[in-house]
Order: sequence, then C-alpha cells, then structure tokens
Amino acid sequence: MSESNRAKSLREKVRRYRDRLRRQGLKPIQIWVPDVHSRTFKAQAHRQSLAVGNSVHAQEDQSFIDAVSEIKTR
Repeated sequence: MSESNRAKSLREKVRRYRDRLRRQGLKPIQIWVPDVHSRTFKAQAHRQSLAVGNSVHAQEDQSFIDAVSEIKTR
C-alpha cells in the first residue's frame, strides 16, 4: 500500500470514529493547558510553592489539605 493510500485509509478511519462519537452526542473540543515541562511553568510553580510554604498560614493550610485528602493505605 502506498503512503498516500495509507494516509487516506487513516483519515477515513479517523473520520468514521469521529462520526460515531458525534452520533453518540459527543462534540470535539480543543483545550490548551500549560506546558508543565517549560522552564517558565517550572519557575512559576516553584515561586508559588515557596510563597505558600513560607506563608504565615502554611501550617493551617497544610492541615486543611491533610483533612480533605484521601489517605491510601495498603
């Protein structure tokens, strides 16, 4: 099978798959999210985590997180 035919075959499979999902009442959407691997994101996350950790409310905030978190034990 030529590359052109394979591409057409793949496009047709994708089209049929999307048509099937649409018939099920689903709609495709596109969501843009932060790139967690970017230097900018990592620097900002680090800055914010330091700010939270150094807050006068850090212990109270952590106690709340612990209280509402599900603890999984084996």
